Amino acid sequence: MLFQLFDCIYLDTTLSHITGWRGDMDITLSKQQVDGITGILHSYLINPGVDCCLLIDRSGNLLISKGDPLSMDTSALAALTAANFGATEEIARLIGEKNFTLLFHKGERENIHFSKVGEHLILITIFGHNVSLGLVRLKVEEAARGIVRLFETSG
Repeated sequence: MLFQLFDCIYLDTTLSHITGWRGDMDITLSKQQVDGITGILHSYLINPGVDCCLLIDRSGNLLISKGDPLSMDTSALAALTAANFGATEEIARLIGEKNFTLLFHKGERENIHFSKVGEHLILITIFGHNVSLGLVRLKVEEAARGIVRLFETSG
């Protein structure tokens, strides 16, 4: 069940135990972690002009959403993204790569960027043509480092 904390930030209250892509992982987000992640997403991505960003786990569970999700089915997007990342990892292995850490799709009106955050999370970033891909890549990398650091220090 998604519980709206404030603005467009949601915490999935059913996530006490998640079976991830590479085995079991326990996840519990404290209010401090949610606030920290929300602050990171807002300052690194929403402020520079990104429309929406979603933090999901590797199983496709939506953890946090920030910004305007453009009336889309964010649960379906999360599930499809996790499946896409899994398929892309297998493609990487087929060509001799360990993995691909990001994916990008360009659309007529919107673009979407996917990036791994640590081993168990994926950050989905949706942005229009008013924001450059280079800026998004830079800010996503900074946000991902901040989120990983937050988990390491609040451990």
